[in-house]
Amino acid sequence: MEAYLDNSATTQCGKQACELMMRILTTDYGNPSSLHLKGLEAERYIRNAREQIARTLKADEKEIVFTSGGTESNNLAIIGAAMANRRAGTHLVTTAIEHPSVRNAMEYLKGQGFEVTYLPVDKYGIISIEDLREAVREDTILVSIMQINNEIGAVEPIEEAAECIKKKNPLALFHVDAVQSYGKMKINPKRTGIDLLSVSGHKIHGPKGSGFLYIREKTKVNPVIFGGGQQRGMRSGTENVPAIAGLGAAAAECYEAFEEKSRRLYEIKELFVNGIGQIEGATVNGRSGREAAPHIVSVSFAGVRSEVLLHDLEQRQIYVSAGSACSSNTKKKASATLKAIGVRGELLESTVRFSFSVRTTKEEILYVLGELPQILELRRKYTRR
Repeated sequence: MEAYLDNSATTQCGKQACELMMRILTTDYGNPSSLHLKGLEAERYIRNAREQIARTLKADEKEIVFTSGGTESNNLAIIGAAMANRRAGTHLVTTAIEHPSVRNAMEYLKGQGFEVTYLPVDKYGIISIEDLREAVREDTILVSIMQINNEIGAVEPIEEAAECIKKKNPLALFHVDAVQSYGKMKINPKRTGIDLLSVSGHKIHGPKGSGFLYIREKTKVNPVIFGGGQQRGMRSGTENVPAIAGLGAAAAECYEAFEEKSRRLYEIKELFVNGIGQIEGATVNGRSGREAAPHIVSVSFAGVRSEVLLHDLEQRQIYVSAGSACSSNTKKKASATLKAIGVRGELLESTVRFSFSVRTTKEEILYVLGELPQILELRRKYTRR
């Protein structure tokens, strides 16, 4: 059988989203900037998607800006906000375990004269609110913290962080990378104190090349893409109507019967974690219970390199990841997240990420748990020789 456990890398696009996109690609294919009927039809799809997404966040429709995905949303939030608020200060705060699209945006801004403070995390991947309080200063203009870590599933204390930031410096903006949490957690940016929030479509059974950035009303952000002034000038370029419509459909669907989906995800995860606990030399990184994300489990397998294990699993039609898929094609480096939580050297290259979706079945989990011990025993035998 096939077991796809790499849903943090991407998910299967939903049927409703696919059918809607096909209709737009083949029938309702107008440019939303055109003033004729075809253009008005296209504009209606965008407006409907914006309404669907805004409802999931209890936000205003005009606070949603469509992008090409999580990377662009994070870049627009961080670089756009930093440049727009530079007169108020040049200090930025983030964490040691952020996604490369945040970390590299911060490094770019350092080259532009900004100062960046990186918050450490504990062995579970969680920041200290006290460290955050000490880091925020009068000249801090932006704090960026992911809600769920994409490698180990750590859930950061976002509400406490927002309260801390606003109390220490009411003018500092708070950005949350919600790429792994949107659809898995209920999020209310206004109530929480979030000014900017990034989401990617293909993590929630929407299409690749889709995403959005929530920008709280009156938040100053400079655009990073210039052109015809679409989306109130915040993100120029002809809107990708099929992807936007598919994203809207996926966003609405992922919050339908939310409690039931969440319960089922945690049951799948618990079944997997309990099985992993029976495997010799297997260690779950970070927290493994309900205080962590419902869909991500990072496991280090002593004595077996992750690349080798991935290949062996693939031969059995089991698909997982060695870490963030966004950086898998670059020069191999040890995971910054795993190093930050103190994973020892020999296990850094022996770690695999398993990630689930609401479509993951109990049969898939049991199949993987049945195959893993055999693979590991064989590989360790070869290693000892």
